[in-house]
Amino acid sequence: MPATFDVERLEKRIPMTVAVHISERQSAACVEMTFTEDVSSRGARVPSARRWKLNEVLNFESLPGDFRALARVAYCRPHPDGYVIGLEFLEPNGRWVVSAPIGSGKPLQG
Repeated sequence: MPATFDVERLEKRIPMTVAVHISERQSAACVEMTFTEDVSSRGARVPSARRWKLNEVLNFESLPGDFRALARVAYCRPHPDGYVIGLEFLEPNGRWVVSAPIGSGKPLQG
C-alpha cells in the first residue's frame, strides 16, 4: 500500500475578501471580477464562474492597490456557484495586502 503524505503550506492563508480581476494570460478580452476567499503573500483562493485548467497561467490584479501578478492555477474545484481556484503568484508586482512573515528575511514583492 503506498504511503500518503500531507503537504503543509509554507505560509498560512488568511481569510480576507479583496476585489480582484482574473483573466486569461493570452486574451485579456474575458476579464472576470471576483473576490478572494483567503490570501497569503504567495497566493489566493478565489471563486470563478469558469473552469480553469490545472497549471494554467492567468493574469491576477487586485482592485484596491496596485498589485499585479501572473498566477498559476494550483487547483480548480466545483463550487455551488461555479468553481473555486487556488492560485500561486508567479511574478508578483506592486503591493499586496499581506506581508511576508516577520523574521523570514524575505522581502515581499507582492
